[in-house]
Amino acid sequence: MTVLDGARKFRTLFLSDVHLGTRGCQADRLLDFLRYHDADTFYLVGDIVDGWALRSSWYWPQPHNDVVQKILRKARKGTKVIYIPGNHDEFLRDYYGTHFGGIEVMETAMHEAADGRRYLVIHGDLFDVVIKHARWLALVGDKAYEAAILLNTLFNAGRRRLGFTYWSLSQWAKLKVKNAVNFIGDFERTLSGEAQRHQADGVICGHIHHAAIHDKFGIRYINCGDWVESCTAVVEHLDGRFEVITWTDPARGRAPAAVAAEVQAA
Repeated sequence: MTVLDGARKFRTLFLSDVHLGTRGCQADRLLDFLRYHDADTFYLVGDIVDGWALRSSWYWPQPHNDVVQKILRKARKGTKVIYIPGNHDEFLRDYYGTHFGGIEVMETAMHEAADGRRYLVIHGDLFDVVIKHARWLALVGDKAYEAAILLNTLFNAGRRRLGFTYWSLSQWAKLKVKNAVNFIGDFERTLSGEAQRHQADGVICGHIHHAAIHDKFGIRYINCGDWVESCTAVVEHLDGRFEVITWTDPARGRAPAAVAAEVQAA
């Protein structure tokens, strides 16, 4: 890792599930993260813009626009930026193979790491049975999720006034529910199987808002997490190691608040 102009420089940076256009999006924290982290290649692994939310009511404050502008500036300055749409920004799926402001839109990608290992990069919603076979149920669930995020926002406003750090109520609730835990396991197993089908050494995805790096299913599984609850990103070091960085306290400046996981890509 090198440091350029105060930023930690990586080979590759992966972001997913930012959900620009929603009140739950933590755009300020993402902007802070991007000030101190840079990479030669950026992958936007779906649900960067929330088209579902914007269709029902327009919400686009300045920090959301600043995130878009910052990524576009990186693309103009030579950073390779690949955008793989998810279900919330599915309107971009009509533009596979095209470029917008230096950003390439792709259905999936095959990323070759510094150590030569190949990773299937995919959002993952097509392997979510609810999204694939019962879209109306997914939309109802999305509204319930938005309500949980609103409650979480109010809850953490009170915590900040009391001097406590951020705590994700909705993430805690999801992981406490047995069915949610089972769903995460099934999703990880399915995506790992899809990577094997593509003869890849691993998969890098998003969608379920649960950052992770592991080899439980005989293949490297990497999930980027999100910028609604956990504020996580995946980075690839110059030697091919992958790491999940959790950025929960922008007031702390140039150091990540916590490192959720780091795995040697050996």
